[in-house]
Amino acid sequence: MARIEKLLIANRGEIALRIHRACHEMGIRTVAVHSTADADAMHVRLADEAICIGPPPAGESYLNIPNIISAAEVSGADAIHPGYGFLSENAKFAEIVELHNILFVGPKPEHIRIMGDKVEAKRTAGKLGLPLVPGSDGAITDVDEAKKLAAEIGYPVLIKAASGGGGRGMKVVPGEDQLETLMRQAGSEAKAAFGDATVYMEKYLGNPRHIEFQVFGDGNGNAIHLGERDCSLQRRHQKVLEEAPSPVISAEERERMGGIVAGAMADMGYRGAGTIEFLWEKGEFYFIEMNTRLQVEHPVTEAITGLDLVREQIRIAEGEPLSVAQKDVEFRGHAIECRINAEDPRTFTPSPGKVTHFHQPGGMNVRVDSGLYAGYRIPPYYDSMIAKLIVYGRTRKGALMRLRRALDEFVVEGIKTTIPLHQALLDNPEFQQGAYTIKWLEEWLAGEEEEEAE
Repeated sequence: MARIEKLLIANRGEIALRIHRACHEMGIRTVAVHSTADADAMHVRLADEAICIGPPPAGESYLNIPNIISAAEVSGADAIHPGYGFLSENAKFAEIVELHNILFVGPKPEHIRIMGDKVEAKRTAGKLGLPLVPGSDGAITDVDEAKKLAAEIGYPVLIKAASGGGGRGMKVVPGEDQLETLMRQAGSEAKAAFGDATVYMEKYLGNPRHIEFQVFGDGNGNAIHLGERDCSLQRRHQKVLEEAPSPVISAEERERMGGIVAGAMADMGYRGAGTIEFLWEKGEFYFIEMNTRLQVEHPVTEAITGLDLVREQIRIAEGEPLSVAQKDVEFRGHAIECRINAEDPRTFTPSPGKVTHFHQPGGMNVRVDSGLYAGYRIPPYYDSMIAKLIVYGRTRKGALMRLRRALDEFVVEGIKTTIPLHQALLDNPEFQQGAYTIKWLEEWLAGEEEEEAE
């Protein structure tokens, strides 16, 4: 087993700070890397060492593999944690890290590669016994074959990019007369966004929920699940609010599906943290993808299980066994996370700039993951998420009441944020009842705009 003495955090913002804190609690020194735009960031200030790796554009800094490896060698770091985003699901990066005899706090490179290709991921998931959305076995290129398959599946169907996500290279095909045109458009979008025009076909589910299961493996054939998260509140395929457990999943369903996903990860020999994402409709789960990294929304799982997921990642990277067996995992209470973005809450236009006043909420079972402070200037070059507000309650109703209070206490001045959006969500009866799907938020926002226009 390899004891980590110094860990380089190949990321920025709240997740870099989150990793730093876990390391310090474990007695591990940290190295922050940063672009010139992030010289004053909180994780840079708190880390034991800090190294500038390039100018503001991510391609020249946070995605610059040679510079990150150089920083690790110069600082003497014996491990690298990629966080989420940036290089976290880059199999080449994971391989290069390990070739330099540095521990990669993440999955095996081959598993990152397999699950990063949507077509290969679906094929692998099927072999592992995960329920799939009916669709093509792999890439589709021939229009006549696509028409035949779509007729078997039943319209509407969905054309999706094999590489990437975020809704790019994704087209809903209502009928055969539009299939060829939309296939071509999806391929062109995928090529432009991801450098890969490969697309595949799936049955289009009308109004599902987005349910994901947190898994952990030790890399030696042992794996557990830590329950599900409901991430159905989305805008343009970007998550806005997440909660655990899901308001619609029963304890029996959790145990059944959890057992299936944990068994699949054990058979795969998976190492570290991973999330298996499903669409859920009318009691049925359909695999859509696997994220081979820590998720933005991991704190809600931590809240209901009492487990530190970053600490667990680091332990597994050191060669330790899983800290808990499945029988020891207990799910208690309810947790909700709001993603707070530096955006106009009505138009969602990014709002970078100087934070003039900052006060985060506190009190029992309230957590804020953020690198903000008064006087900090939010750079315009990166993702607009600036904070995560996580609350926990013994019941969902209790968590909602605590969330309302915490949002009312949250002060971020000098820029616009999405705090008012979350406050408005809490006033909606359908949200209060947990009666929402992946389409609900956009439909609600559209309805709000129409009312204002009248």
